[in-house]
Amino acid sequence: MDEQINYNLTQLGTWKRIFFMLIFTAIGSLVRMTLWFVILLQVASTLLTGKTNPNILNFGRSLSVYTYHILLFLTFNTETKPFPFSDWNMTAELQLPKE
Repeated sequence: MDEQINYNLTQLGTWKRIFFMLIFTAIGSLVRMTLWFVILLQVASTLLTGKTNPNILNFGRSLSVYTYHILLFLTFNTETKPFPFSDWNMTAELQLPKE
């Protein structure tokens, strides 16, 4: 048992993934703050014009999908790293493993 734990602790790939997970945790926090700004901007646009702004709508959708990709990576559901290590719209094309 101890040998397996020692082996797992010495795997470079695991430590690289942990490093990327820390980076994407920070990026995810920034994206969530940006999403709140987008939400407030869309609310203001709706209040002032009576309809949603399609540009803000598309940007919000894109940020939401990006956040989903980050969460999939952080929860080990995919090995595909989110943007900037893959295409921006990669999440829609991800093939998640079935368990």
